[in-house]
Amino acid sequence: MPATWPGADGTPVSCREKLKTLAENHAEARQVLQDAFEDAVLMGVDEAAMRRILAELVAELVSPKRAA
Repeated sequence: MPATWPGADGTPVSCREKLKTLAENHAEARQVLQDAFEDAVLMGVDEAAMRRILAELVAELVSPKRAA
């Protein structure tokens, strides 16, 4: 987990509720990605390829701030 969560203006997020939500989301996302990674590798997918696939997945996430 990151030591700090940088806000849009560069200053760290400091609201306790936001930090709690960010920490929970981070832990949940990490577990889901870990499970998907392990499943793929155990089914014969190349580890390096799976890491690239997961990185591409993250790169393709759509921002909620992007105009529809």
